[in-house]
Amino acid sequence: GPESLMQALEDLDYLAALDNDGNLSEFGIIMSEFPLDPQLSKSILASCEFECVDEMLTIAAMVTAPNCFLHAPPGTEEIALTRWRKFSHPAGDHLTLINIYNAFKEAGANPTSQCNNEKWCRDYFLSCSALRMAEIIRGELVEIIKRIELPISEPDFGSKENIQSIKKSLLSGYFMHIARDVDGSGNYLMLTHRQVAQLHPFSSYSNTRRIPEWVLFHEFSVSEDNSIRVVSEISPELFVELVPQYYFSNLPPSESKDILQEVIDHLSPVPTMKEEEK
Repeated sequence: GPESLMQALEDLDYLAALDNDGNLSEFGIIMSEFPLDPQLSKSILASCEFECVDEMLTIAAMVTAPNCFLHAPPGTEEIALTRWRKFSHPAGDHLTLINIYNAFKEAGANPTSQCNNEKWCRDYFLSCSALRMAEIIRGELVEIIKRIELPISEPDFGSKENIQSIKKSLLSGYFMHIARDVDGSGNYLMLTHRQVAQLHPFSSYSNTRRIPEWVLFHEFSVSEDNSIRVVSEISPELFVELVPQYYFSNLPPSESKDILQEVIDHLSPVPTMKEEEK
C-alpha cells in the first residue's frame, strides 16, 4: 500500500538516490542500471570507491540467487554443519558466501567439471542450481559494470584491508539493516523498527557458537521465526563512519542509539556551547 511506497521512497532518499526535487539523482540513475535492490546497487557502487568490486559482485550474486544451503536430510544435520564449517569466514556470512562461491568455481574448473560440480555440491550439502544461478547473475553484473564503464578492482580477497573495504561497501547500502545483540544470548534488536530477531540457522555464527554484538544483515524474515539472514559482524565505529547523519538522527530512541551516539561524540568531540550561554 501507500506506506510501503513511502518507505521505498524514504529508503531511496537515505541512499542518496534522489535529488532535492525527488527525482533520481545522477547517483540514483547509475544505481538503477542494476536489476537489484537499491541497497545492493548502492553497495556495488560503493565497492568501486573502496576497491573491492570483484568481491562485492560475488556477494551480490550469492544473495540474489536462491539460498545455496540445502536442508540436510534427517540424521545428517551434524555432517552438513561440519562440511559448511570448512567455508566459514570469521568476518561473517557475506564473506562465507564468497568462500563457497570460490570453492564451487574451483570444483568446476576440473576437466570433468559437469559431474564434479554436482557431486561436489552433494558432498557439501549445497544447491548446485543455486550456485549456477549465482554464476549467471555475477556474469550479468560484470557486463553491466563494463557497459557503464565503472572500474573493476583487482581481486584481493582475504587481505585485512579488503575485508574492511567489503564491510564499508555493505554498510554504505545496508546501514538501515543493523541489529545489536541486547542480552548476550543472540536476541538481536533491530535499530530501525525495534523488532527482536534471531540468527538464521544457516548463519555461520550459528555454527560457531560465537555471537557478535553488532551485525549487518541482508534481510529480516518474519516467516522464518523472525530471523535475520546473511549476517556479518560490524563495529559501531564503522557504522557511524558510514551512516548518513539524517538517517541516524531519525532513528527511534534506544540503548543502542545511545551507545552509537557516544561513539560519534568520542570520534568528533564538539566544543560545548552550554558554558557560554549561561
